[in-house]
Amino acid sequence: MKLSVKFAAAAAVASCLAAPLEAQEMTLKLGHLANEDNPWHLASEKFGEELSALTDGRIAVEVFPNESLGKEIDLINGMQLGTVDMTITGESLQNWAPKAALLAVPYAFQTIEDMDAFASGPVGDEIEAQIVEKVQIRPIAYFARGARDLTSNRPIAHPDDLNGLKMRVPNVPLFVDVWSALGANPGPMAFSEVFTSLQNGTIEAQENPLALIRSASFNEVQSHVNLTDHVRSWIYLTIAESTWNKLSEEDRAAVTEAAARAQAYERELFEKSLADDRAYLESKGMTFVEVDAAAFQAAAKDAVLANVNDEIKPIVEDLFSN
Repeated sequence: MKLSVKFAAAAAVASCLAAPLEAQEMTLKLGHLANEDNPWHLASEKFGEELSALTDGRIAVEVFPNESLGKEIDLINGMQLGTVDMTITGESLQNWAPKAALLAVPYAFQTIEDMDAFASGPVGDEIEAQIVEKVQIRPIAYFARGARDLTSNRPIAHPDDLNGLKMRVPNVPLFVDVWSALGANPGPMAFSEVFTSLQNGTIEAQENPLALIRSASFNEVQSHVNLTDHVRSWIYLTIAESTWNKLSEEDRAAVTEAAARAQAYERELFEKSLADDRAYLESKGMTFVEVDAAAFQAAAKDAVLANVNDEIKPIVEDLFSN
């Protein structure tokens, strides 16, 4: 009798130990650079929730914001090595896949609808295919990025209004050349130095999305937001190809569906954040200026084309002709 009880207990323990193995549970590590309040982070968490629900809890997603799992390039390298499963990345991928430069071309898209049509169209498919081939990571969704706008202490509605305006730009040759062509006097500067430089008059202007203009408190040292919308871009939610290849067809379908839901959720958050950021900046006294977008685009065209690589130049020429 005692032996049979011991046998039954041992069998029960063995059964419990075997269950997780049979369930084939998987946890995907997703690292990114945004903070916990950013729509990209909230959408990443949404992706994890949806994927868990679609797979009855078999696949979980652990999200690491604030570069806590590594910087963007480190995460891409980790995905190639198989130590990271997922990240959010964009034009940095052009280091491997030249067509990824199309994610952030100045004046390529007049509206977010134009950008959506491009990103989800045939050329968007080509970009994604090249990323899979050259980088060994797979885009599964894309998130919108806030359009970059010019702040200043006077209205600038036309390129003629720039007239040598001293402004900060990121250390990107394309940005320097484009703003020079437009008539400004641009110079690279670390972002951490921008507020003080605006405050003491070393520079007169800077350009960034509304969310960053708000979070950096540029409203304290700038009076106008000129709606140049000079860069409309997107960024991909990606999964390592090595991780993708481990998934069954059923689980790949679940990942794809969860990503689609996360993309839709991020767009809702994005639209709301744009409205909230504008309302906040206006409440702090900033004036929003509508600009002559066609004039800016025409003045920037030659500088843009001179800076893009030969592989994407015909595509960019088509974008400027539309």
